[in-house]
Amino acid sequence: MKKIKDKKNVKYDLLDEVEHSRGKSEKNLNIKLLFSVFLVLFSVLFIILPKIYLKNEIYYNSRDISKLYNEYNILKEENIMLKRKLEYIKFKNQVLDTIF
Repeated sequence: MKKIKDKKNVKYDLLDEVEHSRGKSEKNLNIKLLFSVFLVLFSVLFIILPKIYLKNEIYYNSRDISKLYNEYNILKEENIMLKRKLEYIKFKNQVLDTIF
């Protein structure tokens, strides 16, 4: 029975030593550390948020530019077709005028 008590005492002694050694180096959160963490967090956000905003703006503007460029190409092709029709009508009109 004495042997069991000695083992328990040794365990408790070891635990007490560990707690005692840890207790000296433990620090609580102070206001200076909290302020510096918030300062770093806000600094990072201050740098990152404009970058995200600019990327989104560039994306939406490039999407609009692409849409407008596609419409421009369609109108260019339509203009070419209308010029051909106009030439055909002019040619037809000239040929018919010369016949009659």
